Formats: sequence, C-alpha cells, structure tokens
Amino acid sequence: MTLPAGWSARRPTLDDVPAILAVVHAADTFAVGYPDFDDEDVRSALTAPFVDPARDSWLVTDPDGTAVAWSILANPSGVGREWVDVLVDPDRGADLRAPLLARLLERVAERAAERGLPALTARAGVYAPETRWAGELAEAGFTRIKRYIRMSRSLADLPAEPAPPPGVTVRPLRADDEDDLRLFHRIYDTAFRDTPDHDPLDFAQWRDLLPSYGKVWDEWFLAEVDGEPAGALQSSDQALDQDRGWVRTLSVLPAYRRRGVGAALLRRRSRSTRPRAAPAPGSASTWPTRPRRSRSTAPSGWWRSTGPTCTSAACPPRGCDPAPLVPGSPSAGTAARRTLWVWETRYADAVPVGRDRSSVT
Repeated sequence: MTLPAGWSARRPTLDDVPAILAVVHAADTFAVGYPDFDDEDVRSALTAPFVDPARDSWLVTDPDGTAVAWSILANPSGVGREWVDVLVDPDRGADLRAPLLARLLERVAERAAERGLPALTARAGVYAPETRWAGELAEAGFTRIKRYIRMSRSLADLPAEPAPPPGVTVRPLRADDEDDLRLFHRIYDTAFRDTPDHDPLDFAQWRDLLPSYGKVWDEWFLAEVDGEPAGALQSSDQALDQDRGWVRTLSVLPAYRRRGVGAALLRRRSRSTRPRAAPAPGSASTWPTRPRRSRSTAPSGWWRSTGPTCTSAACPPRGCDPAPLVPGSPSAGTAARRTLWVWETRYADAVPVGRDRSSVT
C-alpha cells in the first residue's frame, strides 16, 4: 500500500504523546465506547522495557501533520510472545491498519532473529465493533484463541459478608516487609504457571515492572488456609478516571482452589474502600487479563466501582466459548463492546513470501 500524497510515516518520540493519545482516544471510542487510555499509558508504552520506538513503533500523519495511526510492539517481560498493536482514527486511518500490521510482523521476525529464536508468537486484540480488523488479522494468519470479558454489578446494598470458610483468613499485605512482598510474588508466580499466558518473572523483575498506579499497597491482600499461604489479590488505581477501581490479579495456589479462598479475598477487597479526594477504587479479579484498551501494559483483572456499579474484566473458564467474532458480523451493543478477543499467529525469522511491505519504511 502506498500512503496518500502528502502523508508520512515516521518513528514517534515522547514529543508525540499528545498526538498519539488523540489517535488512541478515537480508536477507543469506536471500539469500547469511551477513551480508555491516558498520556501516562502512552509514555509507558514508548518507554517500556524491551521496546525501542526507533525500531518498534510507527506514527502516520496526514498532510496537515495530524496523527491518524500509531503502531507499536510490546513484550513487558522480554521473553515469550510479542504483542502487536495498531490503533487508527476509524474515520481517516482504517486503510493503514493492514500495512502497519505487516510492518510490525516483519519487525517481530527481526526480533526473533535477534534473540536467536526460530520463531515468535505474535498476539493482537479485537473488540466486537472491529470486524474489519478481525478480517485483516485473519488474512495475516492469525487465529482467534480466547476472549476477555468485562462484567458489572451494583455495589449498593451489598449483603452482609459471610464468614470465610473454615481455616481461611485474609490480611493486608505488609508492603514495607520484603518477605511479605516476596511471599506475594511467589503465590502469584506459582498460581499462574498453569495458565497458557504466563511469562515467569523473578522477584526483582516483577517488582520493577509494577506500574505506579499498581502500587495501591493498602488494597493488596494475602490469604491463608490453616496458617499456610494460599492466595493473593493485587489492586490498582488505573480506572480512577472512570470512578472505578481495578484488581490486577487474583491468585490462588493450586492446592487451595475451590475452597473459597478467592471469594474470601474478593469479599475482603469489596469492603476495603478507603476515603480519598479522587474516586476510591474497589475491586475483584480472577484470571489474568489486560487492563483498559492498552495492549502493552501488564496483565490485569476485574474492576469495580465504589459508586452504584461494579465492572470487571475476566477471561472465562475453558470451555465457555460463545459464537465467534467473524469479519462482517454486525457491530455489537454495550455488552459486546466489553468483550476482547485475542488472536495469535506464529511468526518465523523471515518475512513470508508475498508479504506486502508497503511504502511504510
């Protein structure tokens, strides 16, 4: 594909954050109904570990210099799969998504070669209204592998909290105690090792990758069963702009699952709202999911409001598979907008024959 006359593609810098944010907000509004990204998220994406904007990102502008498309790779841990994200102004940049995807996939192949790997897995996300994007991913060799869903409930007139199951206790994390932080990390890391999305991180890496909005220490909890560590819940402040809180992860060790540990953590969290000037968060979470619209941030979980509603995001259990999102299917309503489908492809260390490199160089 050749860019229209006067349009240009270049590598973004931090000076482009406001322009990029405008593109993301337009893409968000089309996909999920409201802006779901802020300038800190853009900066975090451009400065994330294992990302070089001079090689891993593109910004396309029109003849007036207005940004209409942004693409970027992400790999928060530096191991495992790559996340490819192409966000466009739906009214002006839709034709740019496929060629920018092609260029990102070429870069994935280069990154595989740089790491001495024969291939890398690339993933991307699709919301229900993005049927054209779903078709372009399928054309590029991606297949749909799973979904994340946001759900909501009222927090008004919550019923009395039941007693926890016998032997189950929940306490706040002691954030100033490194042993407690290491225990939290061990529970989290162990609990998610049997999921297909887990990229193991040692304690130092995990701590260093915690975003600023994730360090809501007085809303992190540890659970025990008969005095033994069993579960952990991590909150964040990343949805305060929506008058909601968020739980990034809810982890239960395999030996203690289906014994009420997760429910006890969630109930404790729902009762732990703290006063503040900004809207106070609450939470709930189970499976690891990605927060917000962002494709480049760390995993996250359910979220809830301390106001009249509670919203959450979760990956449903295996076997729960509704009708697939297919190119050309009608745009969905509010509920469907809350479903994020994840697509995946395996990319080798060479550009596939016939791949359109386009004029985006």
